[in-house]
Amino acid sequence: MKILISNDDGFRAPGIVALYEALKDVAEVEVVAPEHNNSAKSNALTLHTPLYVTRAPNGFRYVNGTPADCVHIALTGLLGYRPDLVVSGINNGANMGDDTIYSGTVGAAMEGYLFGVPAIAFSQVERDWRHVDAAAAKARELVLQMSAQGLVGSAAWLLNVNMPNLPLDQMGHLKLCRLGRRHAAEAVITQRNPRGETMYWIGAAGAAKDDAEGTDFHATAQGHISMTPLKVDLTDHEHLSYWAQTAAKLTTAV
Repeated sequence: MKILISNDDGFRAPGIVALYEALKDVAEVEVVAPEHNNSAKSNALTLHTPLYVTRAPNGFRYVNGTPADCVHIALTGLLGYRPDLVVSGINNGANMGDDTIYSGTVGAAMEGYLFGVPAIAFSQVERDWRHVDAAAAKARELVLQMSAQGLVGSAAWLLNVNMPNLPLDQMGHLKLCRLGRRHAAEAVITQRNPRGETMYWIGAAGAAKDDAEGTDFHATAQGHISMTPLKVDLTDHEHLSYWAQTAAKLTTAV
């Protein structure tokens, strides 16, 4: 089994180190990750500045770009082979509900999926790296189980997994979930820089709006691991017929 690991917290982050250590003896593992923290970069690709790949002393390779850049470069020439699985994380903080739209962790996994490679994004719910080794052990367990079922190296799929920051023996079982929803983000924060210019900082993410049973928010709050299958098709299939009628009217009007 050949696994490509990436993340959005940067190649030095405890989460990616723990993930590598957990998987290195069950697969041929390559790490290609951002040089610096690239949280909330989603699927962004760097198109107007050159990208450079550097080998770190621990053997990881890092890129002066986004998480999607890292996976894209790896799959289109850097590795020289097609991995069986792309694994992203372990992220420092949750990627649940609306977070998945912005998440660089999910963006890295999605880039693998777009190239036809099965992919998993792993995140811890809280932002402090507590029990990251337990999360890595659970990630290893899930990868091995997926491989045993013949799902690794098969047709592409994309999973988003969030794990509570708990010791291994206190972590609940895996639950298949839908994405929850968040309230709108908090207000932007404004400050003055030393030259008197106004600076704007994006406000914190909103609290959970839909955290009902069956959502990723609910599962992780109960101490369980949430797993949500994702897709890229943004088409509003439910309302296609409505928009067909509307489009017909618009065409007639023109």
